[in-house]
Amino acid sequence: MNKIYPNAAAALKGIVQDGQLLAVGGFGLCGIPEALIDALRDSGVKNLTAISNNAGVDGFGLGKLLETRQIKKMISSYVGENKEFERQYLAGELALEFTPQGTLAEKLRAGGAGIPAFFTKTGVGTIVAEGKEIREFDGEQYVMERSLVPDVSLVKAWRADKSGNLQFRLTARNFNPAAAMAGKICVVEVEEIVETGAMAPDQVHLPGIYVHRIVLNATPEKRIEKRTITEKAGV
Repeated sequence: MNKIYPNAAAALKGIVQDGQLLAVGGFGLCGIPEALIDALRDSGVKNLTAISNNAGVDGFGLGKLLETRQIKKMISSYVGENKEFERQYLAGELALEFTPQGTLAEKLRAGGAGIPAFFTKTGVGTIVAEGKEIREFDGEQYVMERSLVPDVSLVKAWRADKSGNLQFRLTARNFNPAAAMAGKICVVEVEEIVETGAMAPDQVHLPGIYVHRIVLNATPEKRIEKRTITEKAGV
């Protein structure tokens, strides 16, 4: 089975449509599938619910899909650094399901493992737990969280072999493996494609059974977020 597609648009053809639940890997701007996000924007699909640790920034990452109003709801744990997100949310134009970061990671991991729900102490006694089942274990209260199984997952990896086995690079690993495992269909963007068997077993961070389509993006932009401070006179 050939998993390699000539470009991002071809990799998304026939599998993305209006109203889908999508998971997008990355953390901040690290390890985001840039080419696949651009192709998703250009596809014109709309009314999407996007699962992502964050919502990108203005003009980059998922921020591009917010600008084109293709996302109707975000399931995220951090949404700062995006003024268009803030504007849409405060205007009631964008729905938001705020999820603690560890819970979000586990919702994806559990979804990929076939676990429909789990209990966690995180969020008990807060608005996170509103409307959810609370159960006591060993004298402690836990909130039940439903797992996430997106229709399509868009993932970034460093390299893949032709069978879809993936290797991630350093912190770009982040949410990508969990997002890949959870998706009914997983599309991965990589910087290098090698022959099956070229990677040592210990280099494989995610087996190819989870990967359905691969596209090469050898020269990603790789933006770097930098903390800046205001200089004060006399300092």
